[in-house]
Amino acid sequence: MNKPLILFDGVCNLCNNSVTFVIERDPSAHFQFAALQSDQAAERIAEHTNKTALPDSIVLIDEKGLHTRSTAALRIARHLSGLWPLLYIFAVIPAPIRDIVYDWIARNRYKWFGKEDSCMLPTPELQQRFL
Repeated sequence: MNKPLILFDGVCNLCNNSVTFVIERDPSAHFQFAALQSDQAAERIAEHTNKTALPDSIVLIDEKGLHTRSTAALRIARHLSGLWPLLYIFAVIPAPIRDIVYDWIARNRYKWFGKEDSCMLPTPELQQRFL
């Protein structure tokens, strides 16, 4: 299996900043990244589901399958350096309850954080971590 893949909304400033946050706390380069708007993301999602309506803010594909919303965020936090793995304790809260907060933030992310006209481009030194 390839490295766990984080798919993110490439035009969302919050999502782009979240990717930068993960990269800075992932010194072993555990994760790879791709914009949800990319062909690579569509191909990888199609390998795991036939759903057409996935959340447009974050998807994690790892050895356990495809994860979305708060579950994806918690599974990502579990692999970061520092105290971030402690957030995984919130996995005991049922996903539908966690996702209420997640969905509220996701619905308002463009209004609160803005968006770009095009997807972020990784720096040359980070290029190998992006599909």
